[in-house]
Amino acid sequence: MNLYDKLLEYSESDYYPMHMPGHKRNKELLTMVNPYSIDITEIEGFDNLHQTEGILLKGMERAAALYNSRFTGYLVGGSTAGILTGISACTQKGDKILVARNSHKSVYHGIYLNELEPIYIYPQTEPQFGISGGILPEKIEEMLIKHPDIKLVVLTSPTYEGILSDIKSIAEITHKYGVPLMVDEAHGAHLGFHPGFPQGSVGLGADIVIHSIHKTLPAFTQSALIHVNSNLVNIEEIKRYLAIFQSSSPSYLLMAGIEQCITLLEEKREELFEEYYNQLALFYDRMTGLKYMRILTGDMVKSSGFFAFDPSKIIISVKGLDKNGNDLYNCLLEQYHIQMEMVSKDYVLGMTSIGDTREGFKRLGDALLEIDSQHKEYCLVEDNLAADDTDKYIYPERIISSNDAYKRPSEVILLSDSIGRITAEYINLYPPGIPLLVPGEKISRELLLKIIGYQKNGLSIQGLDDTGKFVKVILN
Repeated sequence: MNLYDKLLEYSESDYYPMHMPGHKRNKELLTMVNPYSIDITEIEGFDNLHQTEGILLKGMERAAALYNSRFTGYLVGGSTAGILTGISACTQKGDKILVARNSHKSVYHGIYLNELEPIYIYPQTEPQFGISGGILPEKIEEMLIKHPDIKLVVLTSPTYEGILSDIKSIAEITHKYGVPLMVDEAHGAHLGFHPGFPQGSVGLGADIVIHSIHKTLPAFTQSALIHVNSNLVNIEEIKRYLAIFQSSSPSYLLMAGIEQCITLLEEKREELFEEYYNQLALFYDRMTGLKYMRILTGDMVKSSGFFAFDPSKIIISVKGLDKNGNDLYNCLLEQYHIQMEMVSKDYVLGMTSIGDTREGFKRLGDALLEIDSQHKEYCLVEDNLAADDTDKYIYPERIISSNDAYKRPSEVILLSDSIGRITAEYINLYPPGIPLLVPGEKISRELLLKIIGYQKNGLSIQGLDDTGKFVKVILN
């Protein structure tokens, strides 16, 4: 079976998407004719993404007005194109950049391409659910004082799991030192459109904000936006790098999809978000009936000292039980035909949006309540209640830069023999694509145990060979 036929077959199945893209294949929300009939190139009257002056410019201006941004650009290469653009436009070769260690791998690629010196700042951790938290403003200031030559601060907020940092306070701090703040808000394009959700970073003082509108809003995969809202950032440099990192033949289907999404928000966002939030609230209320599994809530997040939580992310924890996240993920998929977004050792994550239906929320709720009630053999396992190696943040030792690591001769060795060696590849837990190790960092015993722990729990590790037993390291 070819890909098209497989996609068509899947689209006609009863599997419900608790995952991105945010349109959720909901045909009642947005419609489009045969895509081939409107797939064009830069012909007369249809503008040019890399020199906008007509219909595309007007569309981007509407998007900027919706988000209250000085400049908004279309991204047809996902948030990755925006992140690479923002980093390149704000730095020069060899500059220092302050980076949250839980950044997406595209941030690390930007560091590599521009030969930057990364200064890492580590997020808080949440022990009950084993998830990464936000970045504390005071830690940002400490680093800016310690490294006064930092040229850019890059943070992820919200995280994959929906945890937000105090962007307003952080922006005030970075601006005090004359440093622009770029926020990877790929998972937060929907923020600020309803009082039940936290405010987005554009309105909180961030200088550059990247939105993957395809993640949490109804738009095609790869569709994203870059917003610039500050004199600390040269918009012409942003445009220059957008032309470098994006295709010279951008898809008009993707750009039309972005515009359709913006139009929908202009015309119906209050109605759509009110219904969406009400369905979310009903779901969370039903989940108070769970006896064994737990659902992460905003109150839990705040009790852990985190700043805020985006309730669009549904995190179902099995921590402390004799089942792991992979067990729950497979049960939902195989028995209930509900495809979740991501699985970790102790939890499963579902992504929701205005594209979700009442039936979708009900199906997930019914499934979880039934699983919870039927698995009375679930029991608290004392060893599982304590944080283990996969819950902890480990600070790898950087021996050489990632650029140097790529240039050095390398060899492939058994992962089990790699303690003390310097990695020659990014090793990522995917999803979400956050590096456990960056090229040039030393593989410690702690990190090796962490990687093995993820593997034992059935999680996907990128950067190893196909068997997961071998790793590429710098030749001694």
